[in-house]
Amino acid sequence: MNIRAVLLDIDGTLFTGQEPIFGAANTIRFFQDNNIPYRFLSNGTRKAREAVCKKLRHLNVPIFEEQIFTPAIAAVRYLKEQGFEACTLLATDDLREDFISGDISLRDDAPVIVIGDAADHFTYLTMNSAFRQIMNGARLIALEKDQYWRDTDGLSLGAGAFIAGLEYASGVSPVLMGKPSPDFFRMALQSIGAKPASTLMVGDDIMTDTLGAMSSGLIGALVMTGKYSQETLKAAIKRPDIIIPSIASVPDLFR
Repeated sequence: MNIRAVLLDIDGTLFTGQEPIFGAANTIRFFQDNNIPYRFLSNGTRKAREAVCKKLRHLNVPIFEEQIFTPAIAAVRYLKEQGFEACTLLATDDLREDFISGDISLRDDAPVIVIGDAADHFTYLTMNSAFRQIMNGARLIALEKDQYWRDTDGLSLGAGAFIAGLEYASGVSPVLMGKPSPDFFRMALQSIGAKPASTLMVGDDIMTDTLGAMSSGLIGALVMTGKYSQETLKAAIKRPDIIIPSIASVPDLFR
């Protein structure tokens, strides 16, 4: 298999909660020692990119913010391309920094509403406010539509369920920023000058990571950590290109 570059999911692939998964650090060092281009693709929307970078540095390998692609960073770029200078943001307080530093103003009456994993900020009041804003003509942007993710204490509901509720109530489909959006993969590939056919995407979510990457022409590798389960694998409409026990097995694919 001719693999020349790698894209890596973070939660469930490199970490479970705040704990690194065995082999994650050695795999990153393998890429660095062998000059293999790589990028981190996170669908996480609770933390700003700076915080994600700090988490990755717990692996004790050199990591830079520019190596990390998140839906919030993609959304800032999209808003600017579309000519928007402001948005309404339904997300955690931490995520506000990525928009403010990207020169996007945050207002309650903006013509665009951006929704991520707002955690405890998801309430009837905030959801109903978002619904009314959409019904009054605001565009809807979903930073991600993950069903769930694995934290240290078990599975946790993702933003996808809340986005689906707004879609159902309003009849409006969102513009998706994160995985499995083809534009999200394209942006990451461009940053390292890689071609889809020779780039490996490694993740624990068979839909957003593996099959999402494969639909964009990448090689999809599913790890048996994080949210992986035999049930979701059997129910998938297509088999991943590669199934490996964990991130620790990735260097073997180059040998």
